[in-house]
Amino acid sequence: MSKLKLSVAIGNYDRCRPLIDGAVQIDGVDPVIMTLSPEEIFFRAFRGQEFDICELSLSSSTLQTAQGGFPYVGIPVFLSRAFRHTSMYCRTDRIKTPEDLRGRRIGLPEYQLTANVWARAILQEDHGVAPSDVTWVRGGIAHAGRPEKIKVQLPDNVRVEDAPEGETISSLLAKGEIDGYIAPRPPYVPAATPDVGWLFRDPVAAAKDYYRRTRIFPIMHILGVRRELAEQHPWLPGAIYKAFDAAKRQAIEHLSDTSATKITLPFAEERLKEARELMGEDYWSYGIEANRHVLESFFHHHHAQGLSPRLVTPEDLFHPGTFESYRL
Repeated sequence: MSKLKLSVAIGNYDRCRPLIDGAVQIDGVDPVIMTLSPEEIFFRAFRGQEFDICELSLSSSTLQTAQGGFPYVGIPVFLSRAFRHTSMYCRTDRIKTPEDLRGRRIGLPEYQLTANVWARAILQEDHGVAPSDVTWVRGGIAHAGRPEKIKVQLPDNVRVEDAPEGETISSLLAKGEIDGYIAPRPPYVPAATPDVGWLFRDPVAAAKDYYRRTRIFPIMHILGVRRELAEQHPWLPGAIYKAFDAAKRQAIEHLSDTSATKITLPFAEERLKEARELMGEDYWSYGIEANRHVLESFFHHHHAQGLSPRLVTPEDLFHPGTFESYRL
């Protein structure tokens, strides 16, 4: 039997590199691998279903699953995870605490971005700032006029405005025309821009406290395979999961070998030790059961924020062949 020649669009992460360089293979697949930015992958996947296997936004996948017509089926490989306390910026001359955001204007690139769902959940649950308490200003981070990938129908009490023509949310923050900023990338402003900084002055401490209280390491991106391929080849989703899990394990083994630091960053060994002490050995877990509480929390907030018209479950989004694997 010849292998399936399939396109694979993913980020150039250490946890993917064994697949990118061929050290790990997907059983039965001859991959054509493209390493692209998340923004490009998501735009092309959700607009044109251009890839056979690809990294996908958890929020956009949830939205299309709830609406019906999601062209991919999810695989519980969580290529991007992040504590989003570092994604929230503000005008430090007027915003001293998260609670100060009530009645203010906050810029974001797209309302439905996964990072923004998690950030709004943190603001509401931990600081009492509901989505209806602020005005949201939508615009590009570096380029003006960024559109939403997927149209959303928000509750009537949620106010979303477009940034003025020719302006980005970065420029609006720098000029003080908005009070806050939430996005997966930092604002595009010069490093010395006055009065622009993190909303949480020590975001690492805030994130560690959040994890201790919730045991949630937020999921940003999942993996998907085109639904028609999964239906034609029911073995395929499990084979993809197996390969990506093996690649991640190789990456962590590589990172753990501290005889010579594998990343261009000092104190990498100390950061790895801290992560394991806080979150356990499998601190970046794949699979449904180890992450069911994280997924269900996200689905709850996604629905409560008015993004998904119905409450999605892991069983709705992910392929049944990826919920269990064999054991010896």
